[in-house]
Amino acid sequence: MSRVAAVQMASGPNVQANLLEADRLIARAVGQGAELVVLPENFALMGMRDRDQLHAREAPGDGPIQTFLSSAAARRDVWLVGGTLPLEAEAPERVRETCLVYDSSGTCVGSYAKIHLFDVYIEDAGESYNESAIIEAGATPLILDTPLGRVGVAVGYDLRFPELFRHMVSEGMEIAVVPSTFTRITGQAHWEPLVRARAIENLCFIVAAAQGGYHINGRETWGHSMIVDPWGVQIGSVPSGIGVTVAELDRDRLRRTRQNFPVIGHRRFVCALANKR
Repeated sequence: MSRVAAVQMASGPNVQANLLEADRLIARAVGQGAELVVLPENFALMGMRDRDQLHAREAPGDGPIQTFLSSAAARRDVWLVGGTLPLEAEAPERVRETCLVYDSSGTCVGSYAKIHLFDVYIEDAGESYNESAIIEAGATPLILDTPLGRVGVAVGYDLRFPELFRHMVSEGMEIAVVPSTFTRITGQAHWEPLVRARAIENLCFIVAAAQGGYHINGRETWGHSMIVDPWGVQIGSVPSGIGVTVAELDRDRLRRTRQNFPVIGHRRFVCALANKR
C-alpha cells in the first residue's frame, strides 16, 4: 500500500503567498502519511492577466518556484508533483506550462510541458480562453518510475484526450497524476466524468489535483480534486475550497483488476500516438 495526496488551492497573483500556502498543504498531506503529493495546475501563480506568466517564467533548473519545489520535497521527504509553473520557451513571448516531478531528495526527475492548450469559448458563461497566445505547447509525454509505481503526467485540458492516456498506459503507466484548473462551468459538466473515464478505460489510479474557488483575478474554478481507483471509484476528494485529500493505492488490487478484467489487452485499434516509439 502507498499513500498519495491531491492538494486543492485557490491561487492568486502573489507567488510568494502561493508558495507559503502550498508548503502548508504539503505538510498537511505528509502529516497524513502521503508519500507522493500532487499540486494543482498554476499553483504558484494565477495572475491578473495571462501575460503575468511571462514575468514569472523561469529558466529550467533555476528560479524561486523550482527552488521551493526542490526544497519542499527534500524537507518533507516526499515525492512531489509540482503542479505547473511557467518555464522559458523557444519563443521570447511564450512560456512552457510545465509540470516538474521531484523525488524525496529534492532532485527533479521529470519534466512535462502541457501538450493540449485550452483555446475555447464557453458560451454559457461568455468566457474566452486562449492559452496558445502565451503558452508554447509541449510534444512529449512523460512516464516515469517511482517507488509507488509507474507514473504518467497530464495537465488540465489534456484530460479530454484519451489517446494521451492510452499512450501512457502502453508505456506501463499505473498512476496518472493530473494537475488541473477547470472552470466552474466546464468542471461542473465534465470534470468527474472525465477523471473517472480515464481511470476506467485504462484501469489505472488517477490523482487529480485542481484549483477550486474564487480567485482575485475574477475567475471561479470548480475544484473537486479527487483520487480515483482503477474501477472508477472515488477514494478521496476535496469538494470545494482549499484542502488536501489522501488515499491508499493498492498496486496488488490494480494488478488483479488488470488480470481479471483485461480490457487493455482487448484493444483492436491503436492510435498513432499510442503506437509511437
